[in-house]
Amino acid sequence: MCNLKKIQKFIEDRYFVKDFNRGLQGTALWLVEEVGELAEAIIKGNKESLKEEMADVLAWLISLANLVNIDLCEAFKEKYGEIE
Repeated sequence: MCNLKKIQKFIEDRYFVKDFNRGLQGTALWLVEEVGELAEAIIKGNKESLKEEMADVLAWLISLANLVNIDLCEAFKEKYGEIE
């Protein structure tokens, strides 16, 4: 099972300094670019590209969360409730 807390920590350990130096707005722009690439993959119907772009979108979203010190698991629980 995939653990979002572990993924968020992995992204933080690997990319936080780079993301911090790029800044919140620059990192947000990368997320937007990846969402565009995801949209292209959806239009083309390429499953391998879809998987890759979904992973990229998730990674950039996590990078943004790390920059503003938001625990995505906690944010999800607050919005949607506890998952059993």
